Amino acid sequence: MADTIAESDNNPKSSKVFNMDLEKQEGVVVVTPEEVEVFDYAKRAQWLRAAVLGANDGLLSTASLMMGVGAVKQDVKTMILTGVAGLVAGACSMAIGEFVSVYSQYDIELAQMKREGNTQDKNKLPNPYTAAMASAVAFSVGALVPLLAAAFIKDYKVRLAVVVAVVSLALLVFGGVGAVLGKAPFVKSSLRVLIGGWLAMAVTFGLTKLAGHVGV
Repeated sequence: MADTIAESDNNPKSSKVFNMDLEKQEGVVVVTPEEVEVFDYAKRAQWLRAAVLGANDGLLSTASLMMGVGAVKQDVKTMILTGVAGLVAGACSMAIGEFVSVYSQYDIELAQMKREGNTQDKNKLPNPYTAAMASAVAFSVGALVPLLAAAFIKDYKVRLAVVVAVVSLALLVFGGVGAVLGKAPFVKSSLRVLIGGWLAMAVTFGLTKLAGHVGV
């Protein structure tokens, strides 16, 4: 007979579980605890969230920049250089922003642990370095999608159409991944991300085109 008892220690998020094996030895019941480690999904959530948001930001912001510049400059070199600049600047910005944000959260939670005299779960706190790296890498991966889509197409109109089509497909994928991770409705979340992406690219393209016409 075996019962499973969760170790609480006033911590509802404890990841340790004990299997209590009951053995009979000369008429006496002996309880032997066997410690079993349970995977802590909370530690993975911090960098997973940063990775999904970073990839979506990289995809959309870089594509919008390329579409905006493409509204007034039709050569492929200008569009690609704009995308590369957006990738580098965005990845650095995401990494620094995520690092500062998560480090602030780390300091607050650690201070609370010290006040309560309970610091044994310090290793479960969010890691700012992991979150920053995940954001930067994910942003770069997302930004590469429109860059690769436009890199080898010389015709202006075809290039714009391919960028919109590839980015739209990627937005659906990222929206679906976010829905699965957040346990949200798959179709609704995917369409929301797609429509938002279309709106961002359209507004950037339209306003840049207008600014080019009025000579700003």
